[in-house]
Amino acid sequence: MPADNTVEGLDRLARETVDHRFKALPPDAEGLTVGELAAQRRNLFTGGFTTPVLALSAESLEHNLALLESYAERHGLAFAPHGKTSMSPQLFARQLERGAWGITAAVPHQLRVYRAHGIRHVFLANELVDPVALRWLAGELERDPDFRFICYVDSVRGVELMDEALRGAARPVEVVVELGAGEGARTGARSDADCTAVAAAVAAATNLRLVGVAGYEGEVPDATPERVRDWLHRLVSLAVTLDEDGRFAATDEIVVSAGGSAWFDTVAEVFAELPELSRPVLRLLRSGAYVSHDDGHYRQLTPFNRVPEEGALEPAFRLWAQVVSRPSGQQAFANAGKRDAAYDLDLPEAQVVRDARDGSVRPAAGITVTGLSDQHAWLRTDEDADLEVGDWVGMGLSHPCTSFDKWQLIPVAEADGTVTDYIRTFF
Repeated sequence: MPADNTVEGLDRLARETVDHRFKALPPDAEGLTVGELAAQRRNLFTGGFTTPVLALSAESLEHNLALLESYAERHGLAFAPHGKTSMSPQLFARQLERGAWGITAAVPHQLRVYRAHGIRHVFLANELVDPVALRWLAGELERDPDFRFICYVDSVRGVELMDEALRGAARPVEVVVELGAGEGARTGARSDADCTAVAAAVAAATNLRLVGVAGYEGEVPDATPERVRDWLHRLVSLAVTLDEDGRFAATDEIVVSAGGSAWFDTVAEVFAELPELSRPVLRLLRSGAYVSHDDGHYRQLTPFNRVPEEGALEPAFRLWAQVVSRPSGQQAFANAGKRDAAYDLDLPEAQVVRDARDGSVRPAAGITVTGLSDQHAWLRTDEDADLEVGDWVGMGLSHPCTSFDKWQLIPVAEADGTVTDYIRTFF
């Protein structure tokens, strides 16, 4: 269950005032608190919301949260979903309620958001060498004995910078050696010798404690199941080698962490083979996009396509835009664009049309999104496509990480359109 200060943070969000800062919310709701507006259970389509409006499916959110909880349990994995996906304390709380060990972050700003909302366990899947951020972190660790923080290290120089910035800290910062995914990949020590040197530097540091190894298999060049598996075996072997060298003597458990949203089935498979080490092992998965899933990039990449017997995620996002122009039989324009929809990986997908006259919903047959301007979606339409000015077009999105970040307050709607909650984001 969330900590008391997490609950207090959620209460603060519910007391926030609805006003012009939040796109698409009903103009007549201005001055209400978010909690008061949620209690009204307005309908997304008839309750005064303006277009464009992004909504999350209440049913799909709950399904996805439950599915990853059960998946992690079945495979003996701890779970720290990457919070950069949603940056939503409300969704963090629900993930923690569903058994998450903690929440993963990437940069100091995210860490500060997490701490402001009471997150006790944070895994920062990145190097942290900013002295200002490190001194702030040291203060948090001193102030809260229940706060646990772990981050990557991948160079001797990085270790030295951290140790210098943390001089005089009351508690050492826990770190894991990041194994790079290969030449030309992202961060991470490239060779076994590099990893050994980094581990030795941590051992010599006063203000750091080595607790494990980690990396990101999603960066394996030209990834295939075999190449990802080979890299994960390297990660496990690194943990074994460092343990044999006595590098984990100062910790009570050894952390072995990987797992984005594309290969967590392979992570589960290889982590299950991890041999017994000198201390208990925390097998930590960090997938984040699952919470909303999508109708594009992750629909194609999800491991559940390879292991359908494990279940299936459901896309939770739908962006509703209104047709504002129908200049020809082959073209229409809706009032949602790059400011509202993810477009970095795939364009939105027209899925349904809600009729402006009677509210009926039909498939978006013959309607294709071909481009986005800042505030317009370009729609190509077949000659017989049933679409008129005033109709609402419901679109599926690709890439949750660049969908959440365009909206500060997102309605959560049930299948009949009843809005039950509002998800606050902090990007």
